[in-house]
Amino acid sequence: MGLRRDAQRAVKLAKDIMWSRRAQRELLARLAKQSPLEPHRYRIGVYFADGRVNLYQLRQWYKPLAELAQTHPVLILSRASGAALALLDESPLPVAYVRRVADLEQVIHDQDLHLVFYVNQNAKNFQMMRYGRRWHVFINHGESDKMYMTTNQFKAYDYALIAGDAARARLEKVLWDYDFDKRAIPIGRPQADHYLDGTSLPYPPDERDVVLYAPTWEGDRGSAAYGSIASHGVPLVRALLATGRHRVIYRPHPRSGVVDHAYGAANREIIAAIAAANAADPTAKHVYDDGPSLGWQLAAADVAIVDISAMVYDRLAAGKPLLITRPVNPEAQIDTGGYLQACEWLEVSDAAVMVARVDEVAHDEAALERLGVWVERYFGDTTPGVTTKRFHAAVDHLMAEWERFAALHAGEEEVDEFEEEDEDEAETLGA
Repeated sequence: MGLRRDAQRAVKLAKDIMWSRRAQRELLARLAKQSPLEPHRYRIGVYFADGRVNLYQLRQWYKPLAELAQTHPVLILSRASGAALALLDESPLPVAYVRRVADLEQVIHDQDLHLVFYVNQNAKNFQMMRYGRRWHVFINHGESDKMYMTTNQFKAYDYALIAGDAARARLEKVLWDYDFDKRAIPIGRPQADHYLDGTSLPYPPDERDVVLYAPTWEGDRGSAAYGSIASHGVPLVRALLATGRHRVIYRPHPRSGVVDHAYGAANREIIAAIAAANAADPTAKHVYDDGPSLGWQLAAADVAIVDISAMVYDRLAAGKPLLITRPVNPEAQIDTGGYLQACEWLEVSDAAVMVARVDEVAHDEAALERLGVWVERYFGDTTPGVTTKRFHAAVDHLMAEWERFAALHAGEEEVDEFEEEDEDEAETLGA
């Protein structure tokens, strides 16, 4: 068994290397045809050191950042060839490919980046954070009560843009000697202002109840085993497809099945069941959604079923009926200090009971009223447009602070930030 596993890993590694080299060649060919970036244009950089598999972390910021760029030009800095290729195809913002530290330094030299945004905690973030005289700002890729949201790594950044009161209370439990009033700036969830944005739905609205099922991946350890595809997902989706009263939108996490082959098999079974249901009844218009855009699904669904993940809070920002799957792994850590203490749970049970629970929550006014209390706690005022104004105000504040400090240090001798440093130039394989 061990030899077979090692052989499979070797084959995968070889395939990843071949793919990475092809992507590198294709990317360089495309970049050679592009005009160089206009010097000294960009004031905000978005640093992304991950590969394609984690692009979902950046995609959710496309629309808020594109709107911000109308006032403060924004540039994405991508470290991996696969991610950079995808970004060139889909990003509404310009992209700089900075595989090596030397490439990164060239962009820093050519531009006037006052703010650098980070959407995750990739170890390569520190290769960017070495450069001073600019604000390094953690904007995250979602709001949740996961352990990830209480990491001491928040202290590494000059500032963090957080969602609201719940995020601050969560961080106050673990971050010692941290100036929350200065460094943790609440902005709500600006993505929620763009959930629909005129997007055409992939189905004609009718009398069916639209159910979004958006599970997370299986996790890489027991404490983070929140994924429900293999436990709840298959019987739940099959039962919903069979009622004739529901339309299913299935949006699995892009990493589903990367650790557990059985989890991946359950994911494929759900996708096949949706295809079969649509073939049997073309008017059903069930949706398997693996597209880059997240927003319309959260706004359009009558009920959302999600695992413990950032999707809980993405949907919470929409203020509509929500069910959360209870993990079956006894090691899974559930933080009941926040919304999860009062949420509507979907237990693993027979399919008929799960469908009944979906119908119950879809029409429960008391549950919706409870939900409203938690929406306010997590995101503040969710009136359309308000959270975008808070985001822009936070950026304006940090820009003003940059100008203030630049004036204070205007007479000081220039510091060479670009001294040589050893680096590992090998990017993430399969990126």
